[in-house]
Amino acid sequence: MGYGVNADDSLKEEASQREDSKKEVLRMEIESRSENEEFARVAVAVFMSRMNPTMEEIDDVKTAVSEAVTNGIIHGYQGKEGIIYIEAAVEGRELSVSVRDKGVGIRDVKRAMEPMYTSDVTGERSGMGFSFMEAFMDEIEVLSEPGKGTQVIMKKQIGR
Repeated sequence: MGYGVNADDSLKEEASQREDSKKEVLRMEIESRSENEEFARVAVAVFMSRMNPTMEEIDDVKTAVSEAVTNGIIHGYQGKEGIIYIEAAVEGRELSVSVRDKGVGIRDVKRAMEPMYTSDVTGERSGMGFSFMEAFMDEIEVLSEPGKGTQVIMKKQIGR
């Protein structure tokens, strides 16, 4: 007689583990046009509604998404054509949102994240985008490489 794990038991265990860590994901691509920023933030807000968030939590996430998408459009692609890639995921009480572009990238991420810093020479931008993202989300990570683009990953616990 051989010893081993019954295949049915193994499959049941895998299914149970998947249910415990059920992750729901929204993926979308939008053109880097300023009028698409509102669509992106509303789509993420509707997606996160399954978590039964408060109005304050919805507003926080919408503001952070708006800032990240706007950064991609204004700074990443510098007003030129491109695609903004957005992924939102719900896992348990955690919402994570990734906003990525394939634009010019950021040479000095640490400096770019300082309040009031902006690479905009027109004087129209306040340099508060990353500060707002940090204020409204629990975690923010910025990955960037000059010439290849930038990814902003933001996380927030909903319904503490």
